[in-house]
Amino acid sequence: MVGITQEIYGYKDKDGIIFITGRKKNVIVLKNGKNVYPEEIEVLVNNLPYVAESMVYGEEKDDDLMVSVKIVYNKDYVKEKYPDIPEEEFRSMVWQDIKEINTKLPKYKYMKKLILTDEPMVKTTTQKVKRNVELDKMKSN
Repeated sequence: MVGITQEIYGYKDKDGIIFITGRKKNVIVLKNGKNVYPEEIEVLVNNLPYVAESMVYGEEKDDDLMVSVKIVYNKDYVKEKYPDIPEEEFRSMVWQDIKEINTKLPKYKYMKKLILTDEPMVKTTTQKVKRNVELDKMKSN
């Protein structure tokens, strides 16, 4: 039997089906006490056809955290689908898609900042994003 070494958050619905919402160490706890599970939002963002990978994180703003997203887009897909789109127009299109995703979420989970890149994120040997490394990279830029 495989043991779980990370604390996992989830819930059971009325039919007894278990839903995993995220890992304890990744939870973004807002000043109002609300919890945001990044993995839950990443699933929605990763459904966008041009997204190769994404990372939702809490960025410090004033004395609270702002839900933010870093998106790595698939360069080949964008080149093929939108060959002549200027960078700013593509960014605007992505932001519109993020705003559309936001409408499906409670307001406290709204993504308010977007980082858009084609540079892959640093991953572990099991291909999980190294969140701390990525956050450190963003802080140093």
